[in-house]
Amino acid sequence: MNVVETDNNDSDNRTDRMMAEAPTASRRQARRDAMVALYQNDITGIGPDQLYDSLEKEQDHQAAPFTREVVEGVLGRSDELDAAIDAASRDWPAHRMAALERNILRIAIFEMRHREDIPVEVSIDEAVALAKRFCSREAGSLVNGILSHIAEEGRADDKRE
Repeated sequence: MNVVETDNNDSDNRTDRMMAEAPTASRRQARRDAMVALYQNDITGIGPDQLYDSLEKEQDHQAAPFTREVVEGVLGRSDELDAAIDAASRDWPAHRMAALERNILRIAIFEMRHREDIPVEVSIDEAVALAKRFCSREAGSLVNGILSHIAEEGRADDKRE
C-alpha cells in the first residue's frame, strides 16, 4: 500500500494566520513579554517605562496593552501576590524561588484574582506552559501545584459567600 503525502501548505498557512490573529495568540505573546519584563525588573529594579523600551529593542515590537496591564498590575500588587505564593507553597516561599518561576506565578495569580474575563484554567495552563518552556521541567509541576491550590481556595471562598 502506497501512502501519498499531500501538500497542505495553503491550509497550514491559513491556520497559522488565524492563530496569529486570534486573541489567545496575542495574549500568549503578551504574557511572555510580561514575564520577561517582570524578570528584568526583579533582577535590575528598573521601572516599567524602561522595561517597555527594553522589550521593544530586544523583541522588535511594542508592549501590548495587555502586557502593560499585567506588568503594572503585578508590580502594584507584588506583596499580595507573593503572600498568596507563600501560603500555597508553605515550604518554598516566593523570595526563595527563582525569579522566572516567581514572576510566572505572579502573572497567573494576578489574572486569577483581578481579571474576571480570563478563566482560571486558562491562567493556570498558560503559566504551566511558560514554566515548561523557559524553566526546568519540574517548574511546570511546581507552578501547576501552587496555582491549583490557590484556585481551590478561591472556589472555596466563593462557596462561603
